[in-house]
Amino acid sequence: MITLQERVHGHPPPDVWQLSKLHHVLKVRKGFKNAGMKEENLLSLSYGRIIPKDIDASEGLLPESFEAYQIVEPGNIVLRLTDLQNDKRSLRQGLVREQGIVTSAYDALQVTKGHDPRFWAYALLALDLAKYYYSLGGGVRQSIKFVDFPNDWLRAPDDETQKSIADFLDRETARIDHLIEKKQRMLELTKERHHALTERLVTFGPDSDVERVETGNLWMPFASKGAQLLPIKRIASLINGYAFSSDDLGDKGVPVLRIGDVGTSIDIEAAAKFTGDVPRSLSQFVVQRGDILIAMTGATIGKFGVYQSDELAYINQRVGILRATRVSSSLLSACLGTRCFVEQMKLFAYGGAQPNIGASEIGAIVLPVLPPEIQDVVAKIIDRENARLNFLREQVLNSIDRLREFRAALITAAVTGQIDVAAWGKRGRIQKHIDEIEAGPGRKEARA
Repeated sequence: MITLQERVHGHPPPDVWQLSKLHHVLKVRKGFKNAGMKEENLLSLSYGRIIPKDIDASEGLLPESFEAYQIVEPGNIVLRLTDLQNDKRSLRQGLVREQGIVTSAYDALQVTKGHDPRFWAYALLALDLAKYYYSLGGGVRQSIKFVDFPNDWLRAPDDETQKSIADFLDRETARIDHLIEKKQRMLELTKERHHALTERLVTFGPDSDVERVETGNLWMPFASKGAQLLPIKRIASLINGYAFSSDDLGDKGVPVLRIGDVGTSIDIEAAAKFTGDVPRSLSQFVVQRGDILIAMTGATIGKFGVYQSDELAYINQRVGILRATRVSSSLLSACLGTRCFVEQMKLFAYGGAQPNIGASEIGAIVLPVLPPEIQDVVAKIIDRENARLNFLREQVLNSIDRLREFRAALITAAVTGQIDVAAWGKRGRIQKHIDEIEAGPGRKEARA
């Protein structure tokens, strides 16, 4: 008999684990609607945790009444099996630790008596139900429900073993998560220091003793004596994107860079492609190496990135090209990261829930422009510091990815009985794995 664990992971659980059925161990809670607003503690599923939701921060995005929401209790497992094509996060579930309410769009599961909810929360995480559903030939659906899954056979350890595995994973995943959080904080701190250095360089130049003068600008009150505050239209040209029809976009053709493609790095491989014949009229919307692409609408308005490719690509509507004329592209992009630019973007943007900004408003934003003889020096320093930051960022993110992979492998190995958690805890094997990850890719990692 092939169990669900073996079907998904390729490893049969220990024979001493007892046979059971998926829908016997985990049952969908029904009849727990929040009628009459009996419960007001609104909970949210966020990155694998069920946490209280900030209602004030979500103003305008929540319903007027929560009577249609469902009440959940400690020990329940909440699954988000909705919007699967657009939601790429793997942590689509969380263990409830306090009573509250969640949207009825999610499934809330009750773990039957004699089973540890923590163990099954980890087990479901390892199974990754969305991927499992697609493997059954159900096709790619936007949303599925837990009842859609067949009542497959499972092998489950006894309650005491479930508890020991859950205790082990609680302890070890918390240690890995803490290390990941430290790395993320370190990266954020490094970025803040880099940003402060860049802002000082584009405002005052490389000389710390340079004479400073008042500018009269609210967001940049002082600058070096030789610097000028000039509108962007004096130092760069701005090209608006073209309104491509969605009917002309597909998987093959010339990349069309949309707002979602704009960022620190621009992945043209992931961009939608223009599938039609290329007319001459589109030549003005071609992106050149060194162009700065900027988002001109939506929640990410003002987000920008430098195009570093020679491959032919177009820009879509509401994406602008800033093409530097009187300063280098790297110096202009550094100026766009200053508080002076960000605050003026906020001021000039118009609209409510969907802010927008036009070419004339961007062109009117003023930026500090150093004397020409200093610009090259500053640009070289910024390029060097950017390269250093990018190298560090790549190393840290690679380490975080490896830690997350190890975390996932550890969970899978524990909940399928591939490792003896008591032995692993005593022999310090977790720390050995972490040390090998910290040492970098040059050392061979053991696998869970």
